[in-house]
Amino acid sequence: MLELILGSLKESIIISGFIFVMMMLIEYVNVQTHGIWQRNISDKKWKQYLVGAFLGAIPGCLGAYTAVALYSHSLFSLGAIVTTMIATSGDEAFVMLAMFPGKAIFLTIVLIAIGIIAGYLTDRFIKTKQIAHKFEDKEFPLHDADRCECYNPKEFRLNILRPSFKRISLLVIIAVLLISIITGIIMTDAKLWIRYTVIITGLFSFFVVITVPEHFLKKHLWEHVFKVHLPKIFLWTFGTLLFINILLHYVNLQPLLQDNLLLVLLFAVLIGIIPESGPHLVFVTLFAQGTIPFSILLASSIAQDGHGMLPLLAESKKSFFVVKIINLVVALVVGYGLYFLETG
Repeated sequence: MLELILGSLKESIIISGFIFVMMMLIEYVNVQTHGIWQRNISDKKWKQYLVGAFLGAIPGCLGAYTAVALYSHSLFSLGAIVTTMIATSGDEAFVMLAMFPGKAIFLTIVLIAIGIIAGYLTDRFIKTKQIAHKFEDKEFPLHDADRCECYNPKEFRLNILRPSFKRISLLVIIAVLLISIITGIIMTDAKLWIRYTVIITGLFSFFVVITVPEHFLKKHLWEHVFKVHLPKIFLWTFGTLLFINILLHYVNLQPLLQDNLLLVLLFAVLIGIIPESGPHLVFVTLFAQGTIPFSILLASSIAQDGHGMLPLLAESKKSFFVVKIINLVVALVVGYGLYFLETG
């Protein structure tokens, strides 16, 4: 049991470390490109679908939050929101990139294609004007109120000479991750290009932490990424991995799941109703271990959207439930269709 716990803990630290540096970079880019999504996208539906798909493909919740903000300002149609929420995998996208990067990228491409088609059909056949009514201007936790000046010589000197506790803490975490990878303590079994990618990403995040002003570091990197996302990601990852590893060690799940894959697929889709990152990790882990086929992972990915839908629930409950129903139907149709192709 101790070996299972330590193994799950080590793998969770590796995955969480990768997610941590990636989320910092995405937060950084999100602020640097402030307002870019609001330019010239509302005039053509196809632009909305493409932007929505791109926002959904961005790992984490920021892309989905941005799409909801655009929808709440009547810059996105309901179909564009459907596209975004099908394309997104929330924080689980980081986990999939860490566990099976090649297949994760392929999955994202498939989700984008399905999302665009579903978005078009939504606007084509559903009277979306009755649902997507005019919203009042409201702010979402997009962290896009201010721009971050990447490099200011005066602030950079202060960052080096008198770093805050938060800055030191983030730098230490990144440094420990990089040293562990370079010295072979972790990721020894990972492919070389994956290790180099994580190292390069870590070095760039190190640069970001050193150079950004204190306000950005505190509001975006510390309070949003480190305090809000990282603990939940680590706990969900560790809990899921430990649960699955214990099951695989003590119970022969292969025959049980193989004999009931149709029910597993239905359960994976229904779990997607929960507007929260985490539950989807069960199916991510099972797929990574070869226990379930791609069709179940795809169906789960279509149905779930991390917590990207939470702002939409706050804005318009009608829109929330309509989008959820559409995504569930698409997940069931695509999931079972692909499953019968895989097994036929």
